[in-house]
Amino acid sequence: MTHINMATIDLNLLRTFVAIWEYRSLTIAAERLHLSQPAVSHALRRLRDVFDDPLFVRTATSMEPTDAAIRLHGPIEHALIIIQSALMMFSNFEPKTADRTFRISMSDMSQLYVLPTVMEVLAREAPKVRLDVRQMPIEQLAIALRKGEVDIAIGYLVELGEECIYEKFLDDEFICLLRNGHPFQEDELSVQDILALRYVDVSSNITGHGLTADAAFGKAGIAREIALKVPNFTIAPKIVANTNLALILPRVIAMQLNRDQRYRLLSLPIELPSISVGLYCHSHFLSDAGITWLRGLIISLFASGSRTGVHIK
Repeated sequence: MTHINMATIDLNLLRTFVAIWEYRSLTIAAERLHLSQPAVSHALRRLRDVFDDPLFVRTATSMEPTDAAIRLHGPIEHALIIIQSALMMFSNFEPKTADRTFRISMSDMSQLYVLPTVMEVLAREAPKVRLDVRQMPIEQLAIALRKGEVDIAIGYLVELGEECIYEKFLDDEFICLLRNGHPFQEDELSVQDILALRYVDVSSNITGHGLTADAAFGKAGIAREIALKVPNFTIAPKIVANTNLALILPRVIAMQLNRDQRYRLLSLPIELPSISVGLYCHSHFLSDAGITWLRGLIISLFASGSRTGVHIK
């Protein structure tokens, strides 16, 4: 490489470099940077001129980095993180006047439990703050948190990596949900009863609930009969309310659903792992005053394991 003139480089060029590295696509990089594809192509040409190297070479499926780009990526990404952290340290966040959108990833199950209370408090404490809630697969979540595409993730999540900061706000357990008029009227379930029931099964990659329950049943040698598989939680309780199907779900969610006493909540006859529901953010954004405030708000509302109208046994 030739001598680099710092006057020819601006932060937007470096941000473009990192985006192309991460997505290996000019089109996707442009979308994430909220730029046109010609603008990203122009930035890449400028980067190539600055470093006197192609940096990214088009293949049949992606833009692959050259050896020079591989050497540059780590230092450039680290430098951007340092600059971003420095700027965050001097940015104030006043909830009463803040005009900001926070991006949160959580399952529809977590939304049911978290959002009504959070939105009620935000309307009073931070009236101009908005939440953009999305459901993101667990395998994509760590990257999204690191890149700032998601500010906070909430749920029963595992293996997000050491760079993700975890704060627990709820310990829960699995139970079995049946409708009130279900033919099974005993007060306790046996293993044979579990085998005799038919189930709605929520198969989702947004949370680890299903995988944990399935693994525990498998370890106990229990093969449940699944009558219906659905990709999200929302519809499952409605199915249970109108059929003889059963649903395995966290107790705190079941208790919230059962405020009108439409269901029976039965403890399981086998030991399943406890559900540690938490809040996650990336260490890169610990100095972000807004994220810090929102994290603190959510933890304060739910960390005790109880809130208005819901008592956790």
